[in-house]
Amino acid sequence: MESLAYRPGYVTAHQAAEILDVGLGTIRQMVRRGQLHHAGGTPRQPWYPAEEVNALAAKRRDRAAA
Repeated sequence: MESLAYRPGYVTAHQAAEILDVGLGTIRQMVRRGQLHHAGGTPRQPWYPAEEVNALAAKRRDRAAA
């Protein structure tokens, strides 16, 4: 379930998964590997910096295009 609270400059795990075109399990793995960092929220509904998610998405797009 999507969080109803909105914090500008941050995205939820569901939003990050949609931006990166991956599943929630992949988001958890990215956090474990240090590719993505929690920036607030709760353990069950973490927030991630939108800039970090967008930079990671651009990096993945560039890699896919190569």
